[in-house]
Amino acid sequence: MAKKNIFTDAFGTPYFLKRLVIFILGLVSYRRFNGFNKLKITGTEHLVDLPDSNVLFVSNHQTYFADVAAMYHAFCAVNNGYLNTIKNPIYLLNPKIDFYYVAAEETMNKGILPKIFKIAGAVTVKRTWRSEGKNVNRLVDMSEVDNIMKALDNGWVATFPQGTTSAFAQGRRGTAKLVKNQRPIVIPIKINGFRRAFDKKGLRVKVTGVKPTMEFKAPLDIDYDNEKAPEILLKIMTAIEQTEDFNVLHTYDEELKAKKLEQKDPNN
Repeated sequence: MAKKNIFTDAFGTPYFLKRLVIFILGLVSYRRFNGFNKLKITGTEHLVDLPDSNVLFVSNHQTYFADVAAMYHAFCAVNNGYLNTIKNPIYLLNPKIDFYYVAAEETMNKGILPKIFKIAGAVTVKRTWRSEGKNVNRLVDMSEVDNIMKALDNGWVATFPQGTTSAFAQGRRGTAKLVKNQRPIVIPIKINGFRRAFDKKGLRVKVTGVKPTMEFKAPLDIDYDNEKAPEILLKIMTAIEQTEDFNVLHTYDEELKAKKLEQKDPNN
């Protein structure tokens, strides 16, 4: 597989260009996380002693770009010794440049701004189940899997196992298979409040005064030799709190249904 060098990343993108893009996007987004809304970050102590490669971050997903932008801020801050805070944007001068994130190809090809975000480190994939707002059923493009593995071989990678911003959507088995085969260190990320604070794309502030949160959890304990992909996926989805056990509204709806049935038939 291709390797990074002192001038370019694993995909041939010049580092000076990545640094420039991360710096500009970081400055533009800084007030969104430290002005209009106060982002609370916890758990970055788990990132301090991680290796430079083969680290996979798995996260729930609430907006197209704000989630990833916040991760860049957190990683750049940790890269400069700042834990659980992004209050000093001087860290943008020395960014974490070998960080990549998995994104839907159709999202990253719409408009100029997504294409700029793409330069920062997007590894694009075609969704096998959804395209242009319609359900599809297509095979996985193995070249895209190779690209994710290339990114892991050369840095940190963030992926969103649900492949959608919808809460409590099912996790995609491809993430677990990748983990099983590549054996990375897996760091769960739990985010909350982004959907309320920003629009769906994460480019516009929807509500001010919100305190979105981003929690980095300890690396998952995975038995790569004995655990099967479904077990790994369940472990991931539980860690990012996206199983039905965490769905308060689902639990409330079920309790409401049971109560209505009891009222209809009190003798049952």
